[in-house]
Amino acid sequence: MFDTSKLPTPCYIVDESALVHNLEILRGVSERTGAKILLAQKAFSCYHLYPLIGEYLAGTASSGLFEAKLGHDEMGKENHVFSAAYRESEIDEIISYCGHIIFNSFTQLDKYRDRVLAAGKKIGLRINPECSTQEGHEIYDPCSPKSRLGITRRSFMADDIAGVTGLHFHTLCEQNSDALETTLDAVEEMFGDILPKMKWINFGGGHHITREDYDIPRLERCIRRMHEKYGLEVFLEPGEAIALNAGWLVTEVLDLTENDMPIAILDTSAACHMPDVLEMPYRPPLMGSGEKGEKKYSYRLGSQTCLAGDVIGEYSFDEPLHIGDMLVFGDMAIYSMVKNNTFNGMPLPAILLLKKDGNFETLRSFGYEDFKERL
Repeated sequence: MFDTSKLPTPCYIVDESALVHNLEILRGVSERTGAKILLAQKAFSCYHLYPLIGEYLAGTASSGLFEAKLGHDEMGKENHVFSAAYRESEIDEIISYCGHIIFNSFTQLDKYRDRVLAAGKKIGLRINPECSTQEGHEIYDPCSPKSRLGITRRSFMADDIAGVTGLHFHTLCEQNSDALETTLDAVEEMFGDILPKMKWINFGGGHHITREDYDIPRLERCIRRMHEKYGLEVFLEPGEAIALNAGWLVTEVLDLTENDMPIAILDTSAACHMPDVLEMPYRPPLMGSGEKGEKKYSYRLGSQTCLAGDVIGEYSFDEPLHIGDMLVFGDMAIYSMVKNNTFNGMPLPAILLLKKDGNFETLRSFGYEDFKERL
């Protein structure tokens, strides 16, 4: 474990060794199957590390103009983009940055098809196989009722696919390859007549490939199934899997109070620095802690902000907490830096890299101007 005594707080730390470990797993899948794996920037956009990531992955996946430009400028490899709808004022610039442009409707396809083809770029359509494999997280389920993401079979215009060379689906969230296999069955059932007309297919994200219990052989069978049966080039665009368990958030205990139980006030914020804690919701791992009541001393951990619900969770410790103690939350590389904000004037955490040699490198630090310029 690293020494926290000289670190600025709050701060994110990205672990270079853990990141490389994940990237090696992903590169192995690519080498064995021929599939191309892209970094979904919506989960991890720490562009300082794009040169490193680019040594292992085929490129980037984007959700709009700014991510498309970031992937193009900072990694410079394959760059795919999907958006629920594209702005007229942005589409030409997006086309200039991306090799694959994926549309969410036939209206958008018909509007922009000629421009994409004239630029020599590839066109894909996002489909909705209407196959939910998630439980309890409808906000992250593109196959939930009334979903705006993907074209259902009843809305799919098979006579209007001129110039379309690929299909894209993204239905998973932090799931194993059994969910992918189930989804592929639904894709074949609903779009089996379209697949032979395509040249590529994108399995989207949500694949927890670098998790210890992930079934990689099943994933590779799914990839080979599409390649061998339909001759399709296969893309995957995981986000979390790239930086899973490859980062921390370090915070300091500023004060200790009590109201029905001991409360520790930290210099970090769930609402500002780890929004998924409130949005999912979930309880982030905290080094050296246990569940409430598991260890001798239990605390409710909350923020400086005025939001009453800005609470990270209830944790227990072997020893009592003291003002000035440093706490280290785990798995904080993903969906943290990309979603953080300065609500209530909270400072943005610095971003540090823990290098393989054990030394720290400051990638970014933030101050008042970063808060002011967002307003």
